[in-house]
Amino acid sequence: MSDSDRSGGVVVIGLGRFGGQVAESLTELGHEVLGIDENAEIVQKLADVLTHVVHADSTDEEALRQIGVAEFNRAVVGIGTDIEASVLTVLALTELGVEEIWAKAISAKHGRILERVGARHVVYPEADMGERVAHLVTGQLLDFIELDDGYAIAKVCPPEETIGQTLTQLGLRSKHGITVVAVKRAGREAETALPDTVIEHGDTLIVSGPTKKVERIGDRGGFPR
Repeated sequence: MSDSDRSGGVVVIGLGRFGGQVAESLTELGHEVLGIDENAEIVQKLADVLTHVVHADSTDEEALRQIGVAEFNRAVVGIGTDIEASVLTVLALTELGVEEIWAKAISAKHGRILERVGARHVVYPEADMGERVAHLVTGQLLDFIELDDGYAIAKVCPPEETIGQTLTQLGLRSKHGITVVAVKRAGREAETALPDTVIEHGDTLIVSGPTKKVERIGDRGGFPR
């Protein structure tokens, strides 16, 4: 994995049900992923699924440094039941200078501890499924929920080139199969989007459409072209 891949990639530590889903979803979305787990059997199982997967003790800061974790900007800690390992892993990542750390918590108290040792984002798997977290970790979508019928809803900041245009002018539905459902303006409630709604700076758009098309908004950091 090159230095550029690492800076734009994601480290996923703890490849159980939750972490494994995050890692696989990120890989399917085209992101470089370095998976780490202390269980050799899990590492072996995912060797053909993930591009890079390593057997290592994630609480050992020096071991993580040797793997090259310090070169990554983002990490997801999927360790849950072993609270001590979870906390020590987040602390090790913080010491290595990883800026954006997402960590799984199994309770509110666990979550508070993770925040205090350096986790920027705490997720609770009961409410945050791995695929949804994978989209949010990339930083392009503000929120993402996939529905059972192959459709998805997401929140996204409008690209700069759309500012000042109406939804009719953008033609997102006819061109890309994406519908702007509502527009949320700073300090105001979300309002139903109309054909003559003009996109303004600071808006948040709630969009819907086929899952793959909504995912492309996140992949490209804007509306599909």
